[in-house]
Amino acid sequence: MIARVAQMYHVENQRQADIAKHLRISQATVSRMLKRAQDEEIVRTTVVAPSGTYADLEAALRRKYGLGEAIVVECSEDRDGAIMARIGEAAAHFVEATLQPNEIIGVSSWSETILKMVENIHPMKSGKAKYIVQTLGGMGDPTVQIHANQLTTRLAKLTGAEAHLLSAPGVAQSREAKLVLLGDTYVRETMELFEKVTLSIVGIGAVEPSGMLARSGNVFAPRELAAVKDAGGVGDISLRFFDSDGHPVKTPLDERVIGMTLDELSNTDRVIALAGGQSKTGAIHGALKAGVIDLLVTDKFTAGRLVSDAFGQEGGD
Repeated sequence: MIARVAQMYHVENQRQADIAKHLRISQATVSRMLKRAQDEEIVRTTVVAPSGTYADLEAALRRKYGLGEAIVVECSEDRDGAIMARIGEAAAHFVEATLQPNEIIGVSSWSETILKMVENIHPMKSGKAKYIVQTLGGMGDPTVQIHANQLTTRLAKLTGAEAHLLSAPGVAQSREAKLVLLGDTYVRETMELFEKVTLSIVGIGAVEPSGMLARSGNVFAPRELAAVKDAGGVGDISLRFFDSDGHPVKTPLDERVIGMTLDELSNTDRVIALAGGQSKTGAIHGALKAGVIDLLVTDKFTAGRLVSDAFGQEGGD
């Protein structure tokens, strides 16, 4: 009887009320039989992942790094340009599907992958955000700055939000220069919103800056970056460096960065990281060990490296 009820419900798609009427039993009995069918494994649930999805890699990333979620995208080649485009597309779909009303979104301005995400987001009719907050200084070389501003202002327009630009360089010339810049009313107002950010979208960088960041001029000198490496630094989130175990790498450079800190990021409700590629694998590993990221969007090649034996040991590199 249990098997017949299960067949009528799951295979023949009959409603419980119709099954009860047909078999001359109560609907409560039908419900109990369906539960027993699952308990006794007469009915088993199987999820068949579509082609181009990587459920096993995603599960391995979640287990290894304690992630809330991981999205692994299909990519035809292990090349930065192709990887950034696919990660951006996937992140755009995820943000569109999960954006909450009145969300306050923080975005780093010098990420080509986040820019790709913005380019793939459709105008939203519902679930609109409240503010888009720039979380790393957005001023730099004028030929590149247009991309940083576009990233923030376009995302605000697409989500129906109000843009809050951080009108200061990402890296001040000195600690004293930074203090002067922080005295600006508009800079201060934007930075005061950091603690109210509910969704932070970040890139992960290797110690060597990305092309877009390097062209912006918001970078440290080679000798300064060498000091970061000597201190164990493997990567950064918005120019805040960390080692392979996810511990912050504090140097005097930290006092010149105008942007969100790792501590402020860790207090954000949801943090989505967009990153992939051979050169960033070690940096992504360190960022995930830092415990500030809730969702990682990456490519199948990078995911494979992260869950491999090369990164399999606790604190491994």
